[in-house]
Formats: sequence, structure tokens, C-alpha cells
Amino acid sequence: MQVSRSGVKLHLSEDYGDGTPGSVVYIRGKDIAALAAELNAKGARFARPSPTDNAPKLTDPFGNVLRFDDEANHA
Repeated sequence: MQVSRSGVKLHLSEDYGDGTPGSVVYIRGKDIAALAAELNAKGARFARPSPTDNAPKLTDPFGNVLRFDDEANHA
């Protein structure tokens, strides 16, 4: 499975050997609260963070954890 946004592609997998089950990916970017609001509005069953969260944590359908953090939290 691939997700992409603004030219960045992230490949998610449940295949044996691709990673440890329940792996965590840390992603830092800008305006993460807007991304959280957008994902919440789409209503995906596995990706519905609080629409005001500027550091959401999502779990994909394969059990991988995606942790987002806004650069503004580290200014």
C-alpha cells in the first residue's frame, strides 16, 4: 500500500521481513493540525485523529504506527 502527499511517497506493508509488526514511523512536517483535520473529515476507519491534534498518531490497517509531529512544536 502506498500513501502520498506533496511529492512524498510512503509505502506501508504487512509482508514478513519488511519490518517488525507494529513498527513506528516518525514524520515531522508543517501544519500537521491541518492534515489531522483533513484525515478526520475523510472519515477513514483507521485514520481519524482529532481535527485539532498537531501531533497525531495513526495506526494503518497493517498495525504500523505513523506518528506525526509539527515543526512548530520544536521552534
